[in-house]
Amino acid sequence: MNEAEPKTQAPGEDERWFTRSVAAIGGASFFADLGYEIPTSLLPSFLTSTLGAPAAALGLIEGVADGLGGVSRLAGGAIADDPGRRRKTAVGGYTVTALLGASIGVATAVWQVGVLRVAAWVARGLRAPSRSALLAEAVSEGTYGRAFGYERAMDNLGAIGGPLLAIGLVALAGIRTAIFVSVVPGLLAALAIVIGIRAIPKAKRGERRPLRLKVRPVLHGGLGRLFLAISAFEVGNVAATLLILRATELLQPGHGRHRAVEIALGLYAGFNLAAVVASFLGGRLGDRRGMMRVFALGVAAFAVGYAGLAATGSSIVLIGFFFVFAGVGIGFAETAESAAVAGLAPEELVGSAFGLLASVQSFGNFAASAVAGGLWTLVSPRAAFAYLAVWMLLSLAMLAFVRPRVGA
Repeated sequence: MNEAEPKTQAPGEDERWFTRSVAAIGGASFFADLGYEIPTSLLPSFLTSTLGAPAAALGLIEGVADGLGGVSRLAGGAIADDPGRRRKTAVGGYTVTALLGASIGVATAVWQVGVLRVAAWVARGLRAPSRSALLAEAVSEGTYGRAFGYERAMDNLGAIGGPLLAIGLVALAGIRTAIFVSVVPGLLAALAIVIGIRAIPKAKRGERRPLRLKVRPVLHGGLGRLFLAISAFEVGNVAATLLILRATELLQPGHGRHRAVEIALGLYAGFNLAAVVASFLGGRLGDRRGMMRVFALGVAAFAVGYAGLAATGSSIVLIGFFFVFAGVGIGFAETAESAAVAGLAPEELVGSAFGLLASVQSFGNFAASAVAGGLWTLVSPRAAFAYLAVWMLLSLAMLAFVRPRVGA
């Protein structure tokens, strides 16, 4: 497809974006996040208190799970290039992730938890590109922003609800039962993706595409330059736990440890709510003004948030202000990343493009957290957040070299 030519669409098609398929795929993201946030939030306590494992076991399990999950996202891209395979992979991935994650609740040994957690994250990684490719298949290019913004907002809502649901389930039935019950929202996610797939017009029968990861073609031209900007952003996109830790340390001298933690968690809830709202608004803005602008606004918002957290003192208002900026940044940036990749990737490479995007996000986040954590320990928290802000500025500089398509 010519980089300067947008896909054609029928008159009025631009307004018909919130279809059954879009609603169902967004619902799948909500229920899936709701489901796997339960074992994720309870895993530290389950390993250390229930099974008596050292804290190092948690770090090892999560490190291996995240690493292999990132590799599986790349492999899942090759699968998602074929319309038929992407449908089967999406359904199977959601189902297997739900079953494996919930099975942690009946594990009696640390190694069993490790195997189940890693396998669940591999299944989750494999299906991620297929879900994104299905969403791109379900709507026209002029509505990519609103469709992906809705999906990202539902994902963030699930991330808010999962830990809250975990707290309630533990109080009612205990930690093992709470983890096992996470299979319910997980299977609802699988049901939702089936409904979404059935609502998408069937792909035209054609020659079955060979199972091959196509990285070099994806990195050609404008899409490759976009990936450079995305990579710089993701290497500075640190885990939200470091934001919570920064707020806690800033507030502790004036409020005490327990109260500081409570306030920091409240600020994190505000961060997530800002991300939900920004995902909706960013998607709509991107469809009208262009995804590169929305991505740039998201990166800039993150730069302000990080710079502020590097320099601010113990004011709750100021810390909350910078948390909201970071939430707006993640809502805008993640929506724009997906919609821009969908718009720039040729149809036959859309799965590989989303697989590469998911892998860059996974490994970039790991690198950001590892380096920032090291700077935090060896130098200072200010140095860590200043380092992250520099990556945001580098991403903005690289984005200047990305030439958007007309109408994108």
